[in-house]
Amino acid sequence: MSGAFPLLRTPRLLLRELVPGDAPALLAIESDAQAMRWCGDNPMRDIEQARRQIEVFAAWRKLTFAATKWAIERVSDAALIGTCALSNWRPVCRSCTLSYGLARAAWGRGCMREALYAVLPWGFEQMALNRVEAQIHPRNAASRKLARGLGFVEEGLLREAGFWGGRHRDMLQCALLRRDHASGCRPASAKCCALGLV
Repeated sequence: MSGAFPLLRTPRLLLRELVPGDAPALLAIESDAQAMRWCGDNPMRDIEQARRQIEVFAAWRKLTFAATKWAIERVSDAALIGTCALSNWRPVCRSCTLSYGLARAAWGRGCMREALYAVLPWGFEQMALNRVEAQIHPRNAASRKLARGLGFVEEGLLREAGFWGGRHRDMLQCALLRRDHASGCRPASAKCCALGLV
């Protein structure tokens, strides 16, 4: 893969690298306990934690390509409304893990679906992936619906695979295979978002 960060455009969104100036907006999203209750991590506590997260993902991307985390920016007002990532890249297995999170104010508008219509094809093409995995809490109905709509298959329950809020939690193992993605909704189709590299 090229060392340049992959910028992706959709009709309403710009997917770009997180930068230090995003820390306050990232904190606002990831300190929201309601928005984070199913996300597999404890809410952020302070601005330093947001800055450290941005630095860590930048280092991973530059040094190993093990993770690519996009800031999801709304084109209409340049607001940071969420993030999504392809991480834990295993080149030998041709697989990685998908994660995502969205500000509550942007829920219910199809923004994450639009973002992932750009990210998933990039992963299959640029990372030569055969499999993208996601772990979703069984009670996270919105995320399960999103994943199913993208072609992910729920493969089984991982008992107590997650830990946040001081307790272990069961997680659903979901996966999208290259062949399933190829036969599904294509980002450039008339009913899906147009995709282009900038």
